[in-house]
Order: sequence, then C-alpha cells, then structure tokens
Amino acid sequence: MRVFRFRPTQSARFDVRGRGASFARGFTLVELMITLAVAAVLLVIAVPSFRSIMLSSRLDTTANDLIASLNTARMEAIKANASAQFCSNSATVNTNSTLGGACGTEVGAVMLTTATGSGTTATKVRSGITSITGGIQLDGDVQAIRYGGDGLGRVPGSSAPANINVLADICTSALTTDNHRVISITGGSVVAVGKDTRACP
Repeated sequence: MRVFRFRPTQSARFDVRGRGASFARGFTLVELMITLAVAAVLLVIAVPSFRSIMLSSRLDTTANDLIASLNTARMEAIKANASAQFCSNSATVNTNSTLGGACGTEVGAVMLTTATGSGTTATKVRSGITSITGGIQLDGDVQAIRYGGDGLGRVPGSSAPANINVLADICTSALTTDNHRVISITGGSVVAVGKDTRACP
C-alpha cells in the first residue's frame, strides 16, 4: 500500500508564517490595562493644571482689555484736545456729567467730548469689555478716569493727576493662588498690572 504525504508548497508555508506574525503584533489584555491606567493618571494630573493655565490667561486678557481702554481714552483725548473718560461699572463712580452719564455702567467703554452747535455731547469711541464672565469677576468697582488734552488722567471731579493703587481688581474664585490682577495708575499716565493671592468674593 502506498502512503502519500502532503508537502506544503513554498507559498503555503509563507502564508502560514504571515498569519502567525500578524497575531503576534496585537496587544495583550494586561498591556492594554497598563496603558489605560497610565493615561488616566496623566489626565488626573494634567486637567487641573490646564484649567489653571486657562483661567490665569483669561485674567491677563481681561486686564489687558482694560489697559487698552485706558490707552484709547488717553490717545483720543490728546488727539482731539478734549476730555475722554474711561468708564467704570458704577454709574455713581462715573458721575452724572455729560461723559459720566453716557458711560452708564459699561465698564471699559471710552467716551469722548465732542463739540456741537448747541454745546458738547459724548461720543463712544470704544465699547466696554466683555471678558468679565465665566468665573472672572471684579473685586469692587472699577475707578473711572477722565483724560484731558494734556494726556493726564484724573478722577472725575478732581484736578490732580490720578495716583490709584487699585484702579481695577479682576479675580477668580476658581484659583487659590495667583488669582487677582490689580491695575494701578501713577501720575495720571503710568499704568501697571500686579498679581495678588487672596480670597475673591
């Protein structure tokens, strides 16, 4: 009796090895679980840090928006040789003058005195800022500043150049450190921003 033995061809042997190699490239369940555990730890560490960076950046942006409004008020006053007011969020702080009355409570808006046939009127040259939202807030009222043609800022109703340690205080209660941006003005023209850490109301 003759016995026949099957001998796989070269292509068949190659195909078997190829399928075996593709199975070897997969993940085991243990490897997958370790990868997921490492990813979870990284997320727990990274997400709060990323949120802190975002809030800090928003505080800086809001402070820069207010400073841009102050600079606009100063430059418009010099250019027009007239009075321009950087507006507070408080109608009382803005006063009930022509400029102050036009401000209302639009924080960061800039109003400029313009001459008319019957006297003067206030014209808005910059709208108020909109970045005080979503966890970013004011700690107290913003101080109104009125610039004259000489480029010096004064508190409305005062003749002396403004020296104010806290012109505006922007903060967030979502951070426990580095959670305030405090804007100050010296000599009626030098504006600076400082950082602080304390409770935000």
